[in-house]
Formats: sequence, C-alpha cells, structure tokens
Amino acid sequence: MSSSVSAKRVRFDPDCMWVDLSDGRTIGVPLAWFPRLLRGTAKQRKQVRISGRGLHWEALDEDISIAGLLAGLGDRGASKTFAA
Repeated sequence: MSSSVSAKRVRFDPDCMWVDLSDGRTIGVPLAWFPRLLRGTAKQRKQVRISGRGLHWEALDEDISIAGLLAGLGDRGASKTFAA
C-alpha cells in the first residue's frame, strides 16, 4: 500500500488531528476517533514521537499507524457511537 509514506508533522485544533505526510498530503481526522488523544491535554498531545511507521504518545499510551490513518481507521478499542 503506502508503506513509503511517513508523517512529517502533527498538529491539533479543538476537534481534529492534522498529520502532514512525506508525500505532500495532509490528513485530518476527528479527535473523537482516538479517545485517549481527545481526553489528553494540549501538552500531552504535543509530546508525539514520529517514527517511520506512525505516531506514539508515551504519556497517553497511544499508537497510531500511518497505514491505519490512510485506511480511515480510528481506535479499534473504542466503540464508535455517532448521534443521528
């Protein structure tokens, strides 16, 4: 798939996480997809470690793969309930 694509930068707004990719794309995903990030503080979110495969937040015990983001996957452990 897109194994050669990696994250270059991560930033947040009140509702979304934005990931700039090495191929020039930017992915925006709702923080609601990742409850640990949603509940984390701005300081904790800034403490992201970017690797060739994805994103890691030690303080939040969160790991997110770039492949998963590109596939539109959120936190598989969280239940997804959306209001109609």
